[in-house]
Amino acid sequence: MPTYILLSSLTDEGAKTVKHNPARIKEVNKELEALGVKVTAQYAVLGPYDFVNVVEAADNATVMRVSAELASRGSVKITTLPALPIDEFIAALK
Repeated sequence: MPTYILLSSLTDEGAKTVKHNPARIKEVNKELEALGVKVTAQYAVLGPYDFVNVVEAADNATVMRVSAELASRGSVKITTLPALPIDEFIAALK
């Protein structure tokens, strides 16, 4: 299954939600799975993004749907990057 990196920045509303209900992060992960995206790794980070999520999805359209769904809630802004394992990248260059 293809891998994607989701770089997330909380909006002011999202930050309030996380502060008052940190477990909401795990609840969103379950919602993502219901939409066809599996979270394989998740990190809280410092810098221009608040979270880095590594996910697997069937295709670009699935990830785009999930990104649009989350963004429509007004709690997060997401940058999505398709990712290719290094061995596949090297093989593609041969």
